[in-house]
Amino acid sequence: MGKITAIANQKGGVGKTTSAINLAASLSMAGKRVLLIDTDPQGNSTSGLGIDKTTMESSLYDLYSGAKSIDEIILDTKLKNLKIISSNIELIGAELELSNREGRELLLKTSLATIRDRFDYIYIDCPPSLSLLTLNALVAADSLLIPMQCEFYALEGISMLMHTFELIKESFNPELEIEGILLTMFDNRVSLANQVKAELTNHFGDKVYKTVIPRNITLAEAPSHGKSVIQYDMRSKGAQSYWELAREILG
Repeated sequence: MGKITAIANQKGGVGKTTSAINLAASLSMAGKRVLLIDTDPQGNSTSGLGIDKTTMESSLYDLYSGAKSIDEIILDTKLKNLKIISSNIELIGAELELSNREGRELLLKTSLATIRDRFDYIYIDCPPSLSLLTLNALVAADSLLIPMQCEFYALEGISMLMHTFELIKESFNPELEIEGILLTMFDNRVSLANQVKAELTNHFGDKVYKTVIPRNITLAEAPSHGKSVIQYDMRSKGAQSYWELAREILG
């Protein structure tokens, strides 16, 4: 049965989508069967893997609206072992339509139960808010991966996120665990970055990944070409860091 991991942080701009795309791509190129679910209405994971949000014929919205089954919305990507459930701005409408629906927080979990044995890893790229879309992701997930920058406000933000995590664990998903904390946009020349890393390691121990993701221009360039950084420039520091993260996860 595939492991389902939500990639989430209520703070925006911390590298959630970059991490979702490149971790999924790295694991798929390591021979693992991977499904990436774009549950952010901005659809950046979708376009970041070269899918045109304006012309695609199915998306996550179709699942939430009841128009299609989960089997019908899984799309191929340019990587052999990587599939995607795409998203676009229509997904905003799903939150309004689901607001009064009974069992609305279980829709994604119920659907994923029918396909999870086809994949080794399922990653859910969440929007930067505690919305009904994020709630569905966290209820469906086995674990939570938290990307975060090494800055002061990130420490404030993670305390809020952990409070949310505990509420969801208590009310909806008692099996939910912390998969790991991933430090992104890391610059070891900055003393604050090292201080934040040390404080997180002191508090969360081995839940903080040994691999850190550096600031790297290639990571910013790759999505504009509709590619993961692994496809765009394998030799870049960004690509090598996500390869290292994949190896750490594979253990």
